[in-house]
Amino acid sequence: MQAAKPPHLICPAGSLPALKTAIDHGADAVYAGFRNATNARNFAGLNFDDKALATGIEYAHQRGRQVLIAINTFPQPGRTAEWQRAVDAAAELGVDAVILADVGLLAYARQRHPELRLHFSVQGSATNYEAVNFCQREFGIRRVVLPRVLTLAQVEHVIRNTEVEVEVFGFGSLCVMNEGRCWLSSYATGESPNTVGACSPAKFVRWEKRGAQPGEIPGEHMDARLNGILIDTFAPRESAGYPTLCKGRFEVRGDTYYALEEPTSLNVLEVLPEIIRIGVTAIKVEGRQRSPTYVTQVTRTLRAALDRAAAAPGPDSYRVEPAWQADLAKVSEGRQATLGAYNRPWR
Repeated sequence: MQAAKPPHLICPAGSLPALKTAIDHGADAVYAGFRNATNARNFAGLNFDDKALATGIEYAHQRGRQVLIAINTFPQPGRTAEWQRAVDAAAELGVDAVILADVGLLAYARQRHPELRLHFSVQGSATNYEAVNFCQREFGIRRVVLPRVLTLAQVEHVIRNTEVEVEVFGFGSLCVMNEGRCWLSSYATGESPNTVGACSPAKFVRWEKRGAQPGEIPGEHMDARLNGILIDTFAPRESAGYPTLCKGRFEVRGDTYYALEEPTSLNVLEVLPEIIRIGVTAIKVEGRQRSPTYVTQVTRTLRAALDRAAAAPGPDSYRVEPAWQADLAKVSEGRQATLGAYNRPWR
């Protein structure tokens, strides 16, 4: 039996070192962003200027790999030219595709750069094949990144009803998965990933040490606040996460718990044969804000797993190595992994 072709492995590159280590450890492509509000990971110290991006593109192309540029925030009134310049710069630098969420930018890119490959971002929230086919018909998109709200059966339904390549997330931190439509950060700070490119911007984050209050574990506690809003309280020696509203612990009717979502990481290792079977074109790893060490570990592990799953003579012959799970657990958010919406046994 001929081995199946594994989906492309698309890995995050928040910096040039991360880009290089992703390529070196088996990524088929990396995705990156400019150092401005046009990309949804617009954090200080991350992303690329033109010179660094040109270097990264050369590094990838010399090794037969691709570089995709995420211009996946939404242009703000009176500032559309900034986003258009980002599209122009990406085209001029020779990227392999741009990942866009805004339909106005899709129209601009298609008209101004007809040879530029266009991918529809997860921030565009296309959850059905009608939306995907509309974007293909009107803007010529070649690939869609599906939001993380679909079961694998629903992903397969999209694939069966479109000619557009389908990319899905395979590993990394989760949010409430209201892709492109979440305004929690904007509610708390006035800024959101959709507009300025950062959820819970660091300038609004405050960590405050204090003594134990009545009923708490004795010792020094840490309060995490976002623009003055108490997001979480961490006990002594408890691992402290970054204060985002969707992953905060809040008091609800006398109980304090993760009211919206627990910190956890998506991990699709066990369903890779099914992902391959339904015809997914690419698997994406979340984490442009993470370190090169994270990129190395996840890329190396998923490369090995994808190759194993593709070469297996049947889905029953594929086995997840315990070492793979252990390696991914080291870089997972929180203390658990999930298949997210891909598997809903209660349906």
